[in-house]
Amino acid sequence: MDCGNSANGFMMYECDCGNSKIVPFRCKSRVCNSCGFQYQKFRAEKVKSKLIKCDHRHVVFTIAEELRIYFRQDRNLLNVLFQSAADTISQWLLSRNKSQQLKCGMILTLHTFGRDLKWNPHIHMLVSMCATGNGVPYKKLDFIPYEMLRKRFMTTLLHNLKGIVPKSLVDKLYIAKDKGFYVYAKSKKNIDVKNVVNYIVRYIGRPVIAQKRILKYENGMVTFCYNRHEDDKYVEEAIPVFEFIKRVIVHIPEKYFNMVRYYGLYGQHFITPVLAYR
Repeated sequence: MDCGNSANGFMMYECDCGNSKIVPFRCKSRVCNSCGFQYQKFRAEKVKSKLIKCDHRHVVFTIAEELRIYFRQDRNLLNVLFQSAADTISQWLLSRNKSQQLKCGMILTLHTFGRDLKWNPHIHMLVSMCATGNGVPYKKLDFIPYEMLRKRFMTTLLHNLKGIVPKSLVDKLYIAKDKGFYVYAKSKKNIDVKNVVNYIVRYIGRPVIAQKRILKYENGMVTFCYNRHEDDKYVEEAIPVFEFIKRVIVHIPEKYFNMVRYYGLYGQHFITPVLAYR
């Protein structure tokens, strides 16, 4: 709350012409909206600089509610979630023509929260609608079978969680989720890729709730609001202050944990500056 107060320290820059400028120190905290906004802008521009000149699709990979507790108890499993989502697209593309070994570009970000701030880890992915492979310098992709991806993602994730999730729960999920885990993608093909980048990296450095959504703090209770995801209904919720703090800080990632990851054509050895999106 006191971020940017020069009373806590500052740098002063002076010019030979006599002008000077004071720049207050900032907290750089994971729960600071001001610092987080600047960090988000920096990361968004970095992601945009890597984009290939082609159409992209925005895909969201979600998991069954019964699995969320495992990712909270062992946050290292979030690495498995990243890899499973990337493998789902890579394996599908490989199955189309194994001899060509096609690869597309994927940029993945992790969101761990729902609108009510509860723990709900899911992956936002930006997929290039072009690929390259053996003897194929450029191939345009015009269709991604999302219904098929639901089953493929569920199978891939549960396989990667083998030995961690009880077999009884795995069997139960295969029966209950006969269509697979929910994989969402907007039907629009030519999305505004820059706006999508701004959205998917929005919370990698910022708190999970904007200050304007915190309506009041009174008698040890925090009241905040959100529009429910299922039906967009406006909801106000009042919870004890320590429960509110708990819901916020559980989403702060461990130090050095990478919230944005690149796969396929966007992997480091594939990036070509000439193809960068402008």
